[in-house]
Formats: sequence, C-alpha cells, structure tokens
Amino acid sequence: MTLVSCARLLLLLLTALTVASAAPASRPNIVFIFADDWGWGDLSAHGHPWLKTPHLDRLAREGTDFHQFNVLNPVCSPSRAAALTGMFPSRFGIHQHFAAPAQNLARGMPDWLDPRAPSLPRFLQQAGYRTGHFGKWHLTNRNTHGAPAPTAYGFDDYAVFNGGAETVSADLHATPDHAVKFIHAHRDRPFYLNVWLHESHLPHVPTPASLAQWSHLDEQKRVYAAVITDGDNAVGRVLAALEAAGVASNTIVIFSSDNGPESTAAATQRESRDPDAKAAGYGGYYSVGSSGGLRGEKRSLYEGGVRVPFLVRWPGQTPAGAKNDTTAFTAVDLLPTLCAAAGVALPADYRGDGENLLAALKGEPVRRTRPIFWKWTGKAAEPDWWPRLAVRDGDWKLVLNADASRVALHRLTTDRAEAVDLARDQPEIVARLTRLALAWDASLPTTVDPACISASDRAATPSAAPRRK
Repeated sequence: MTLVSCARLLLLLLTALTVASAAPASRPNIVFIFADDWGWGDLSAHGHPWLKTPHLDRLAREGTDFHQFNVLNPVCSPSRAAALTGMFPSRFGIHQHFAAPAQNLARGMPDWLDPRAPSLPRFLQQAGYRTGHFGKWHLTNRNTHGAPAPTAYGFDDYAVFNGGAETVSADLHATPDHAVKFIHAHRDRPFYLNVWLHESHLPHVPTPASLAQWSHLDEQKRVYAAVITDGDNAVGRVLAALEAAGVASNTIVIFSSDNGPESTAAATQRESRDPDAKAAGYGGYYSVGSSGGLRGEKRSLYEGGVRVPFLVRWPGQTPAGAKNDTTAFTAVDLLPTLCAAAGVALPADYRGDGENLLAALKGEPVRRTRPIFWKWTGKAAEPDWWPRLAVRDGDWKLVLNADASRVALHRLTTDRAEAVDLARDQPEIVARLTRLALAWDASLPTTVDPACISASDRAATPSAAPRRK
C-alpha cells in the first residue's frame, strides 16, 4: 500500500470516527425540572404581585410559555407516574399519592408504580442516553419495603427523597448539587435528567439566605416567598451548569409542577415535621401559593388543581419569548414528544395516552386530537373538590361525580376560571362527554396487581384510614 493510500485510509477512518462521535452529541439533552405544589400563578412572569422568580422569568423569555398545560392528577404520585409513562395514572390504579402500604390498601391502590410500565427514561437509556433522577421520587413511599429503586425504571444515576424504605433519603436542598455534578459528568454524551424539586411542598424549609431576602414581608408571605426563591435559585443553578458545561445550546429545558398550590391552613398550624426534611419546617399556614385566577387548587380536578406552569427552552428550535395559549398540552404527551425530539422511535407495542406534540415545541399551531381524562378519589368537599372524574375534548371540559348525577361544563378557551357552567345550554356536549368519561372509567382496573404490593408491610397492618396529604 502506498503512502498516499495509507493517508487516504487514515483520513477515512478519522472521518468515520468523527461522524460516529458527532451523531450522539447532536441529539438534544433533556432536563425536566418538576416542582411540587407550585401554582400556575407562582411566577412573576405570570403576574404575581410580590413573588419574584428571575430565573424562571429568564426561562420564559428564552423559550415558550405554554398556558394550557395540564398534569393528570391533582396530587403528586399519580401526576408523576403520568409524566414518566405517558399513560393516565389510573391505568395503574394510582388515584392518589402513595402513602404507607396500609393506607394504600384502604384506597385500593398498589404500593409502587409497576416497573414494567413504559418509561421515558428507559426508552432514552436504550437509545444511548445517560439518565439521572435527583430530588423527589414518590412513585412509592418511604415507609414501603421491597419497592423498586429508580434504576428499575431506567435511571442510571439517582439520589432521591421519598423513595422506598431501603432507599437512602437524600437531603432536600442537595437536589441541584446532584444535578450540577451529573451535567458536568455527562456533557460529552446525550443525557436525560430529572430535577424534581421539593419546593413548594410542605414542610416549608427555606434557607436562611432566602428568608433574609424577604425580611420586608409579613411572616406568612416571607416564608412562602423564601421557599419560591429557593426553588427559583435551584433552576438558576441548573441553567448555569448547562452553560458552564458548554451544552446549553443543545439542551431542552422544561419547568413544570406536579399539581396546583396547597391550601392555606389556619394560623395555629405553623410548624410541621417530616422525616425526609431532616429538620423542622413551617406548616400549611404559610402555603399562600397562587393558581393565577384558576378555579380550585391542589386535590381539585378544576383547572387550579391540574393546570400548572410549563416553560420550554430549546435554543434554535423553540421560539423565544413566545406564549402558546392554544395547544392543550398534557403530562402524558411528554414521552412521545421528547422521544420524537431525541429521534427515538417508540416500541411497536407501546400504547400510550399522549400525543407527539413536537410541532408545538417548535412553534407550530397544533390542536390536540385525543381527549384527556382525570380520575380523583381523595378529598371530596365543596366548592371545588366534589368532582370525581373529568374529561376535556377540544375546548370543552366536563367535571362530574362518580355516577354522573352531577355535572358541570366549561368552555376553557373563553372561561379559564371555570366560572360559568354551560351544562344546561349544551346538553348534547354534556351527553357525549359523559359517555366518554364513564366508558373510560369502566375500562380502568378494579384490582391491584400483586407484583406491586409490599406483602410484608400489608400483612403487618391490614387496614388503616387514609391521611390527608
């Protein structure tokens, strides 16, 4: 072989190696920041009168703010299960948060999300992504023995709180530290990263620095503002880490929340203790979060309980500074949409409940074609917690009790506050949506998969009354 031939062969080999190494790097990284009980109105970009969220406001300026994003349950565990699997959580019998096994038994629930369920991180992991989950887990409960670890769902690295009984609980405020280390460690390959924050869930455990920043506010507002500041600062640290690692331009960053804001408790409930908090925290008196004018809050199927912030930044792909107030986007859409963004084909046997809304991320007008369903079996009270089922199809949303003897119909595109019940004026729409909701409810499982039960825990305590989350 001549010297020229050798040089050409070497050039071809180097070119092939370059292409092989560039192909994975060209796929976008994905960072999913999921806050807890963070209301739609708890951003200064959404007009809050005294909260300040400069890092989230920056994310909104540099990306698109989706104003019609819904989670699929008004509390955390089922909401998170939907985001992970792309399926309505009731398909797994998850209708409320995971409590201790005896309480799950009383609710007819499993003790953890089935690890055989479809999983966004697993699909990406199988396609060559490095995957990490840091922060809240709550796809089981810290009192549950035998629960699968996050690795069973497709995560390579994790440090969580409210995992199973055998999972070491990470510090609440360490979530951004773990995320920053993960970003720097994997900056040379595509990665998927969950940053699931504690803020603004109870107990409120604000840092001294954030409390000092809001010393001019009254006590009640001061604690909540400090908690929101801690969450916003965590977002800022993640954004800074992406820039420092040189990967910000090729990373999809999403910020959202698992449900609407918590109820504000009486002034006597100022202190609360939680084993995962590792310290005393402030109680529900300080939960003065805002739904931004939406009806209801946490535990309600009205929009205040399930419509939450959804900010997406993807440089060069997602329009900067845009507001999308037309696309009905939901948590079950994340799996097909993000897999499409990553160029990852879904398994042929995957039957999810979401839609691929990648075009919406890229600024194109998209109208959802599939109905959205919710089921809730927890708190039932007037005026906003009575609905047990809800369905949205197009502009219309129907809420109803379990046997459809009581219904309310709202046109969300003209009545985001769900203040006007149009059920009497639109009987045909009510009848159609009622049939949809009841048929969907009848299709859900009525028994718990034994593989998702902590047999030893349930044998020890056969029954218990559920506690308020």
